[in-house]
Amino acid sequence: MRDGTAGKWAVAALAGLMMAGAGAAAAADFDANKPAGPWMVRGRVLGVVPQESGKVHQVPGSDISIDNSIVPELDISYFFTPNVAVELILGVTPHNIKGSGTLDGVDVGKAWLLPPTLTLQYHFTDFGRFKPYVGAGINYTVFFDQKAAGGTVTKLDIENSFGAALQVGFDYMLDQNWGVNFDVKKLFLRPDVKLNGGALTGKVDIDPWLIGVGLTYRF
Repeated sequence: MRDGTAGKWAVAALAGLMMAGAGAAAAADFDANKPAGPWMVRGRVLGVVPQESGKVHQVPGSDISIDNSIVPELDISYFFTPNVAVELILGVTPHNIKGSGTLDGVDVGKAWLLPPTLTLQYHFTDFGRFKPYVGAGINYTVFFDQKAAGGTVTKLDIENSFGAALQVGFDYMLDQNWGVNFDVKKLFLRPDVKLNGGALTGKVDIDPWLIGVGLTYRF
C-alpha cells in the first residue's frame, strides 16, 4: 500500500464500474416520483486525509504526522422514509506515522485503521435526479496490525477510539436504481498513544476527512 498501487487499482476498477453503470443506464427513463426500494449500496474510492496534530507528553514541542491513504470502501444504507436513512460504511486504511516538531525525522511506525461509521441522514427529495443529503453520527476506529519502526520506537500502541462524524454528499441517479455518488465526511478521532511499552505517552488528534466518489445502487 505504501507505493499507492492498491489505491490506483481501486480507482481504475471503480471508474470501470461507473462507466459500465452509466452506459447501461443512459437510455433508461427516470421517474422522480416513483417509489424506490429501501436499500442502497455504494462502492466508493475513498481518500482518507488526516488533519493530524499531536504530542508526546514527555517531549516538549513534539508533534505527529500521519500520511494520506486511498482505498476502496463499501457502504450500506436503509431508508426508513423517503427522507430519513441510516448509513454504515465499511473499509480499512493503512497509514505511516512519523514524528514532527522536535521529533522531526523519527519514524514511529505504521498501522491499519478499521473505522466503521454509522450516520443518520436527511435526504432532500425535490431536485429530480439530484439527491443531496446531510448526516451526523458516530465512529469507532479500531487500530490493528500496528508495527513500530524500530530504533527510537520499539513498540507502538494506538488505542481504539470513539468519535463523532459529520457528513454531506449527493447521489445523481442515472435511472431508478443506478447512480453516481460524491460524499465527504469529517471524523473527530483523537486516540491515546503509548510508545515503548508506555515509557512514552501521547495523544493524536487525527480528525480525518473522508472524501469518496463511487457508484450507487438502490433496490
